[in-house]
Amino acid sequence: MRVGIPKVLNIWSTHQFWVGFLTALGISPENIVFSSDTSEDQYREYGKGRGTVDCCYPVKCMSGHYGELIFGQKKKIDILLSPMIYSLPSFLRGHVLDTLTCTRVMAGPENIKAGFLKERDVFAENGIRYVSPFVSLGEPEKVPKQLHLALKDVLDLSEEETVRAVEAGYRALETFNQRMRQKSREILTWCARHDRPCILVLARPYHMDPGIGHEIEAELQAHGFPILWMQYFPIDEDLMHWLFGEEIRAGRIKSPFDISDVWPSSYSSNTNEILWGAKVAARCPWITCVIRFSSYECGMDQPTYTPTQKIVEASGTLYFKFGDLDATKPAGSIKIRVETIVHYVEKYSRDIIRRKLAALPPRCPLLEDAASTSESAPLAA
Repeated sequence: MRVGIPKVLNIWSTHQFWVGFLTALGISPENIVFSSDTSEDQYREYGKGRGTVDCCYPVKCMSGHYGELIFGQKKKIDILLSPMIYSLPSFLRGHVLDTLTCTRVMAGPENIKAGFLKERDVFAENGIRYVSPFVSLGEPEKVPKQLHLALKDVLDLSEEETVRAVEAGYRALETFNQRMRQKSREILTWCARHDRPCILVLARPYHMDPGIGHEIEAELQAHGFPILWMQYFPIDEDLMHWLFGEEIRAGRIKSPFDISDVWPSSYSSNTNEILWGAKVAARCPWITCVIRFSSYECGMDQPTYTPTQKIVEASGTLYFKFGDLDATKPAGSIKIRVETIVHYVEKYSRDIIRRKLAALPPRCPLLEDAASTSESAPLAA
């Protein structure tokens, strides 16, 4: 049995859950097929004529991913699995009001499915079962029942099998996230040891897709600046205590993951993490520059533009926004802006690091890591 999963939207931050879940049910990894990165060619070949009216560019792109999985596989898939993810697992859960997904993103699978049913059932014509389970990944206790209900007839599942597979999925996701955060910590340690700046990306998970985020961070990394993604910033107790300890003792926040001081309406998981990332960037000395990505007319992002910028710039950290990203990659303007960012990072980073270090306690846990850190060049994380 082969299962195809469109690599879109919040799959970018939960894909390891689905791999762990399906392999625990006996589906071999080579039979779990993700669509490729978003591209204009993908949409033109597989999605054109099946689009739906939606101003969200990352949602529009889904039809190309669906079409690629249906028509573009040498070995056909049996199931197209496109979950409607209602809430997300997040390291901020318990410290915020909720970790919900964007409603447009959550309902995207139903929206796009319509384009493949409007004239005839394309899934049935190609011998594919379409499955779109509604799932609250932010509430693990609900997930076994939700997935069993949606998949029991498709995969011939018992409740016990589903429970075990869900547990395996969460373990796989947590293992992946911990590995990525450890890599980010190694990068920060390298920066601390060599007094070098790095750049933090504040964005939604799908901006990691080269066809959505246009690889702007890769252009900057080519100039020698390590790149960190907010989703995988290290959350170790010693580092959090160093960055936020004084504010907790002063009673301004309850924990390092408390964002109520800057974002009281903390219901959206991705939005919460972006605001938290801005707070981290304002405190961490070696993050001397933040780049913010947002897609065309994103209603979830628009209210966060001003607070995010103010939080970052209040610390003197450089801030640049690439808003309204869509299908067109403005290569020329990106190149000019990257050159501008590189100029400012090179010119001001030393002073930014010195000023932010002076505002923090003296014993930096990253420098205590340094003795065991490899001298090899850091990678993006």
